[in-house]
Amino acid sequence: QLHLVESGGGLVPPGGSLRLSCAASGFTLEDYDIGWFRQVPGKEREGVSCINSTEGSTYYADSVKGRFTISRDNAKNTVYLQMNSLKPEDTAVYFCTADHALWSAEAMCVMAPALSLKFDYEGQGTQVTVSS
Repeated sequence: QLHLVESGGGLVPPGGSLRLSCAASGFTLEDYDIGWFRQVPGKEREGVSCINSTEGSTYYADSVKGRFTISRDNAKNTVYLQMNSLKPEDTAVYFCTADHALWSAEAMCVMAPALSLKFDYEGQGTQVTVSS
């Protein structure tokens, strides 16, 4: 069975940190472009951070640049999103996605959602709530 599973979400006060994990089952994440997206009810899905499979290039949305870091651990078949200096506006459900289309990091995060394109795999999401 091929799927992605996110973990690491939770409730954290403003200024706190969380590390989200995205683990793959049944396929090798190293071969895929990976994206972290977030969604708030009533708003469009936002590409938070993406990483390209071939060059390892990364993209960060302006709203998270300098605070979030995407990384891979190929040995664990897992991708992480380290989130520091969290703000209430970071509250959302966070999804990880994997695609074999050889996207650039920016195209995966920005162009694909704008075109409502679907990726090969998407996890069920993990809730992140930033509140005092």
